[in-house]
Amino acid sequence: MEFSEILKMSLVSIRTNKLRSALTLLGIVIGVFSIIGVMTAVQVLQNSIESGLSNLGTNTFQIQKQPVIANRPQYLKSLKWKDLTYEQAKAVKGRITLARYVGIGTYYGQSTVQFEGHKTNPDVDVGGEEPEGLHTNNWAVREGRNISDDDVKYAAMVIILMDDVVKKLFPYGGAVGSVVKVGSQRYTVIGTYEHKGSSIGGNDNKVILPLTTFLEQYGKDRSVYLKVQAKSAEVYDDCVEETRMILRTLRKVGPGEEDNFSVYSNDSLISTFNEFTVYVKMGVGFMSFIALIAAGIGIMNIMLVSVTERTREIGIRKALGARKSNILAQFVSEAVILCQFGGIIGVGLGILGGNLAAFALEFPAVFPVDWALIGLAITSFVGVVFGVYPAWKAANLDPIESLRYE
Repeated sequence: MEFSEILKMSLVSIRTNKLRSALTLLGIVIGVFSIIGVMTAVQVLQNSIESGLSNLGTNTFQIQKQPVIANRPQYLKSLKWKDLTYEQAKAVKGRITLARYVGIGTYYGQSTVQFEGHKTNPDVDVGGEEPEGLHTNNWAVREGRNISDDDVKYAAMVIILMDDVVKKLFPYGGAVGSVVKVGSQRYTVIGTYEHKGSSIGGNDNKVILPLTTFLEQYGKDRSVYLKVQAKSAEVYDDCVEETRMILRTLRKVGPGEEDNFSVYSNDSLISTFNEFTVYVKMGVGFMSFIALIAAGIGIMNIMLVSVTERTREIGIRKALGARKSNILAQFVSEAVILCQFGGIIGVGLGILGGNLAAFALEFPAVFPVDWALIGLAITSFVGVVFGVYPAWKAANLDPIESLRYE
């Protein structure tokens, strides 16, 4: 009963001073919101990367000219590297001994795809792939067939549509065998791929041509990429090293010189992304810490004002037998409850704000339970730390002097 009485008195005190309590809560809300919001957004992006990396398939790595994630110095350095040519990629493919599949591909950018009266937005990725791309990209044929060796050999004017394009152009089916227009060129649809979902590293808003057809239409003077699937997990590392050495030899990279191409895999991409997010988390954590300190000082000021205003009340409670511990518990509880209110609001707004990135990019929303608990624990700590002094001051008031206070 004593705890419930303390809780009720704390809530009454907070409700009595609504404006002052709201302004104090604002500092807590901002501090917690900044932490939870950024951590939620980071987790959304991290989850999307991890799920999107399934596009590479099992035991698969990719080699291309420029790194997928890079800081500015790394990016500027990669611009000076020579393109990874189709001839080099085919030479690597012919020499690898530890690979199950070696896919070669490249992308043009974005274009509009049309079929009769239906037309997509001008944001469809146009890619060129060899038959092995089905396995190295972890795609699955839904209707029709995959690109064949003959399609590549004769640069056939055929195309495969991904799920988003199929939905826009053929909402009632019938894609296979139809003739679609990409830009100004016509292609016969030979197949469609299963839905994979939008994520970093891959999406369903694309069309795939045989690689030679792509190079004929969009120019041979462009960089390609290699996607290599090792024969097994046991030989994966050896396959990566074998591929690197072959490509270094072909590109005449001297001993001791760094690679003039980028190799990435599921683990390396996640690791690189985490390295970037560490600094984001540290910066946000520091700014949030400052905001919470300022909010804590505001809470201390409110509690000191509250002690002064309620001096007579404290004297009456002591005269009726309340101990110092009772008074101390009451005022500390008020500070903690005030902080918890702010923490709950901040966590809610932070999760909502952080998931705006998920809604905008069509990624699955996340609920960072760990960070939500950490945020509430921090607010409780702030309430205790900054509520102790006012509570101690209230607990040590002389009851006789308190009763005389007007």
